Amino acid sequence: MRGDANIMIASSRAPKYPSALRDLGHGLFFSSALKLVALSAVLLALALAPDAARADSVEEAAQVCSGCHGENGVPMDKTIPVIWGQRREYLLKELHDFKTGHRKNETMAAIVDSLSKTDMEELASYFSKKQWPTQEQAAPPADVVSKALAVINQLNCRDCHQDHFQGDYVRPSLRGQSEDYLLKTMTDFHTGERANFPAMSALMKSLNEDQLKPLAAYLASLPPKVPSISER
Repeated sequence: MRGDANIMIASSRAPKYPSALRDLGHGLFFSSALKLVALSAVLLALALAPDAARADSVEEAAQVCSGCHGENGVPMDKTIPVIWGQRREYLLKELHDFKTGHRKNETMAAIVDSLSKTDMEELASYFSKKQWPTQEQAAPPADVVSKALAVINQLNCRDCHQDHFQGDYVRPSLRGQSEDYLLKTMTDFHTGERANFPAMSALMKSLNEDQLKPLAAYLASLPPKVPSISER
């Protein structure tokens, strides 16, 4: 594949994003299996040649993200979050946390390692301006909704994530996020696997695991767009 050669050619342009990010967006991924193989190759290239050729724009750099987060904003793996339309400040914080090791993920750590603060700011802005994709997740049964609302009221989730779970400048929107991702994230906070937000860790540890799944199902079923006043 031509990306293998391009990764090793030094660019005459000013350094910006890793060329591996550009090459991933130029048709290297043809199937889920090839995506994983190509991503592994790119991560190895980044580790061996972090100062190799650079891509020219945030659009090119962002194409690597589509390998996991989806070309249309819907992740290939439902335990991976939707980032299209997510809050800029939240995205930037998570990129920073991956870079510093406060949030653990080997793939993300390798990708952000060579990104500067400006690179991360531009990527966060880029994805925040995208439209949140619709995943058509079914509404859970009434008894599941009732259990979810009981947890929401117990923890006062709206205090941080806002009345309609649309998030604010530092908290993410939860509406329409993948149910599998929400459940994994809450479970990770519950077990201590994820620890980059102490308040969430404390809240999730106060619940038992049986309370997490109804909450994830309810939040995932909410349409991404906040309802208008007439629709509430």
